[in-house]
Parts: sequence; structure tokens; C-alpha cells
Amino acid sequence: MEQERRRSPRYPFIASIEMREGTSEDKRTARVTELSLNGCYVKMESPYPKGTSLSVKVFTETEFFEGQASVIFARSNQGMGLMFKETKPYYLMVLRKWLLAAMMAKKGTPR
Repeated sequence: MEQERRRSPRYPFIASIEMREGTSEDKRTARVTELSLNGCYVKMESPYPKGTSLSVKVFTETEFFEGQASVIFARSNQGMGLMFKETKPYYLMVLRKWLLAAMMAKKGTPR
């Protein structure tokens, strides 16, 4: 069984994501299905290769998170794991707010 390598817990989370490689104008969209303080899981059929650096924007109905990320694993026809890096303080606050709501939802606590 694969050893757990995550630095923080992942929570179920549904959002849209836009990704752009480096300075490319070509952007791809997909679905985020899990979120943690350090990254997220993106469900998509053709993930970027491991090690790819991306600019990302994650959207919910009311807010968005923007930052840089690296692909830490990719599974063909399934998706990829992203690790966030270089996150500005404002977007870190958005991320923490989302995580708190996801944690409360997982525990079944009313928001």
C-alpha cells in the first residue's frame, strides 16, 4: 500500500479550475474534487505530466483562488495531484475559508 505523503488532510471539494502552463496563452479547464492547504486533485482525462509548473485559478460560485502549482502525480484518463506554491496572502485566506467549510461539511456540522 502506498505510504501517505500529504502534509495536510484532503477534503472533498467541488470547483472549476483553469490551468495554464508557464507563459502559454493556452488554458485548460477541469474539475477539482479534493482540496488541502497544500494542493488539490484535478479530475481530467489528459492531465499535464508530472513536474509541470502551472498558473491556476480555482472557482466556486462566489470566490476564486489564484496561484502557482506543480503537478506532483498524474494518472492518465483519471487526473492529477497539484501542489500549490507561491500563494499570495489574500488567496491563502480564501483557501483556508474553503477548507474550514469543507471540514465542517465532512464532520456534519451545520455551517
